Amino acid sequence: MIVIFDWDGTLCDSVEQIVEAMQAAAEACALPVPEAAAVRHIIGLSLVTAMPLLFPSSSTAQHEAMQAAYARCYVALDQGPARLHEGAMDTLEWLRGAGFELAVATGKSRRGLDRVLQNLGMQDYFHCTRCADETRSKPHPLMLEEILAARGMAVETAWMVGDSEYDLEMARNIGMPSVGVTFGVHSPEQLSRHQPRALVDRLHDLRTLPALLAQASTG
Repeated sequence: MIVIFDWDGTLCDSVEQIVEAMQAAAEACALPVPEAAAVRHIIGLSLVTAMPLLFPSSSTAQHEAMQAAYARCYVALDQGPARLHEGAMDTLEWLRGAGFELAVATGKSRRGLDRVLQNLGMQDYFHCTRCADETRSKPHPLMLEEILAARGMAVETAWMVGDSEYDLEMARNIGMPSVGVTFGVHSPEQLSRHQPRALVDRLHDLRTLPALLAQASTG
């Protein structure tokens, strides 16, 4: 079995940094500064997909400039290693001890994910990672398909854990069971639209996965 995590908002408490960086980038590019709620709504998508949603009246060249500005602003806001959500490391360790493989499917760039994993000393922690700039953006399921192919696993042996509609819709698009976390960018009502097997309020609650597996096998 493999548990595939989203990164920002699910394992990493980085949502406010993303919002601040996006707003700073818009100001630097002389574009309308988006409201925090608008930025939170696109977290999880690739930057290529997100920019036209945030700035629908801007040109492709302006979207590309925003991508570069956002990357600079995000790095400038880094203050030491990323802050993980409470219970993240304990939960990951517990899942590994219970025999699960671990993976990440994220809207971050490869450079961004590698940097944060290196700063946390977690470069070799996950069996597989896929980033938005090396595959298709969520909610298309290609990054999940690629993770499964890399690990030689079937979709029935995997779970997706995420905090956004895009995470759970991606899983639903491939027929993968999912769990939504309620402390991220999208509300429980939004997450429930994509029929997760469970919603959890804490990462520690993912220790119920074996029970969910047993329920699925008997259901």
